[in-house]
Amino acid sequence: MQDIFNIFFFVLLGTLMTFSQINDGSHKFRIKGKVLGKEKRTPISQVEISSSSGEYTLTDSLGEFKILTAIGEELVIESHEFITVRYRVRSKEDIEVLVEDFSEQEYKSSKSKSIRKEVSFHKQYLDSANFYKKDNIEKSIDFIAKSIAQLGKRGNNTELSKSLTMLGEVYEYHQQYDLAITNFLDALEARKSSRTTLLLGKAYLLNKDYQNAERTLKPIVRVKSIVPYQRVEVHEFLGDSYLGLSNFDEAVAFYEEGLKIAEKNQVTPKITDLNSKIADAYAKGNRSIEAEGYYTNSLQLAESQSPQRSIQEKNKVADFYNKESNYDKEIQLRKQSVDELLELPSDSKKDNSPVSSDSITSQRINYKIANAYIAQDNFEEAIPYLQKSIVEADSDDDLIVQKDATRKLSEVYERKGEFNKALETYQEYVAVVDTLYVRKEQEISRAARFNREIASKQSRISGLEQERELSQSKYDLALTSQQLVIENNKRQKWVIYSLIFGLLLTALAAFFFYRSNQQQKLANNLLALKSLRSQMNPHFIFNALNSVNNYIAKSDERSANRYLSEFSTLMRAVLENSEEDFIPLSKELELLRLYVKLEHSRFPDKFDYNINIDETIDVDSYQIPPMLLQPYIENAIWHGLRYKEEKGHLNINIEYQDKNSIKISIEDDGIGREKSAALKTQNQKKQKSKGMGNISKRISILNDMYKDKVDVHISDLSEDGKGTRVLFTLNKDQ
Repeated sequence: MQDIFNIFFFVLLGTLMTFSQINDGSHKFRIKGKVLGKEKRTPISQVEISSSSGEYTLTDSLGEFKILTAIGEELVIESHEFITVRYRVRSKEDIEVLVEDFSEQEYKSSKSKSIRKEVSFHKQYLDSANFYKKDNIEKSIDFIAKSIAQLGKRGNNTELSKSLTMLGEVYEYHQQYDLAITNFLDALEARKSSRTTLLLGKAYLLNKDYQNAERTLKPIVRVKSIVPYQRVEVHEFLGDSYLGLSNFDEAVAFYEEGLKIAEKNQVTPKITDLNSKIADAYAKGNRSIEAEGYYTNSLQLAESQSPQRSIQEKNKVADFYNKESNYDKEIQLRKQSVDELLELPSDSKKDNSPVSSDSITSQRINYKIANAYIAQDNFEEAIPYLQKSIVEADSDDDLIVQKDATRKLSEVYERKGEFNKALETYQEYVAVVDTLYVRKEQEISRAARFNREIASKQSRISGLEQERELSQSKYDLALTSQQLVIENNKRQKWVIYSLIFGLLLTALAAFFFYRSNQQQKLANNLLALKSLRSQMNPHFIFNALNSVNNYIAKSDERSANRYLSEFSTLMRAVLENSEEDFIPLSKELELLRLYVKLEHSRFPDKFDYNINIDETIDVDSYQIPPMLLQPYIENAIWHGLRYKEEKGHLNINIEYQDKNSIKISIEDDGIGREKSAALKTQNQKKQKSKGMGNISKRISILNDMYKDKVDVHISDLSEDGKGTRVLFTLNKDQ
């Protein structure tokens, strides 16, 4: 479930950027132009054209280009053929740039023509890749692969860097941040570029690797050649990095410096964004007065821009008031947001991005308004907004909001003492949860297939890079052999040096091949872990829901309500931890206490339990895979203690093994593994425990990645085969 929250968060970030782009484009237009040699007006292709707002393009074979710009923006015309030219846009008319120091003879040489032909095809493939970037990742990656193949054996590093940068942008858009970072690094290795470095820093931020983001972006501050829009982004991203590192003063300093640059160069969208982010930093630093002041500025600026940006900022500031418990102001802003949202044209509400957990929709805003009323114990005002949120969510097929609003409505009825309505609403909530998890299983299946396809595409790209590197080495070796035949004995020493150089190139290619394989292995492990965690959550939840069904079948309303309330707390904790490879041991123990309590409430006559923890152990200093212990405890209760005639005991003990590791033992005096297996039906014997199988695979992969962090041993508790002991050895991070 945590991966869903992460997806929701990043889609929200994409939505914010989209609103900024919509506003930014409100005064922009697409201008046509030509780049020609001054003397004979020769068209010059493959000239880089960039604007001060961050737009970028290349001239075609006729020297023509189109770029999105605005009055007052500066265009930078760059090429290795001539000195860089800067042009200020003053009207919407077509422009013509005449450049000096352009060698027409050299430009028209046969070798230059051949290279430019390759570059032209290369650009076409990259344009196609960019066209399909958002809608069809497979096609986009295929075109990037073709662009790399087009470079041939002696392809130049500049074009290779552009291909790898585009590949990184594709992966970043589809939230494959590890792959994006890898390709940005490879692009920078081929050719240093401020733009690629900026994209790498942004990818680190999205991956929540704030230290590497800060380390990557800090050097760009000193680069004077970047355009003002990029300079604003550098300061903004550095502010984000320090905010992620909880260094609020540094974050504010960089945001304020970026704000000065944005105001000086009239980068309007960033002025609003930076005011809002300065407020965020003050809010996180518990400086509410300063935060409220900057939020007031961002609200005023957003209102002068687009309606979408205004709605977005109102909801953000409303969240701030919610954290400050200023519910009246929160409710006021959210009601204004609903009214403005309804006034938007229908086509402006369309968004092809996935629905995030904080998307600005009418049902989500109404749900938050209801929560604010509930926080004030104003249930009568809250109920209509919850009901409206449920209806709108059902209409938009927004199961997340429908689930949350239905559960909250049940809680409100319960707090009002209307238990029949509470139960009826809770049953509706359970039905929505069932539908949501069916859909989640389908999403998991699609995600697994998508990840396999992405891995295959990335392997193809890596193969092309390796083939190119090996071809480069073969070329150098062939050249060296030719020199050996031509040169005389006096130059034998230089020939030997050339051979050694060629061998070093081959060794370097082999090193890159090995590194690529290691990275691919890590990516495969991460994909496998994500898949296994995704399987563990439904397995656990469906098993736990069987327990709930027992109370419902007995019509024990009070026990069912109590059990469901505690089960929802347990489920929320499980879902919050499900995305992590490791969580603190203290969190896992909280989850286990709640789970054992739930099972004991169902089978109070079957077992008692004890959880003993050595008081000298600092449980927060140990990390453990989430949901690792629960399946073993479940087995002990359901297959050992449940079938015992007299009352049994379940003991969970945690003690030191040595200074860097602890032992976790799960012991039950049930009927034992052998007798439990004999009691299984023929159908059960044919089925292998999915939960235990996933646990085994997870431990194997995690130990491979983290060097034997966890060890599990299962044995009989007594010599006569009765009882079971599961012994975990957990090593501390060094």
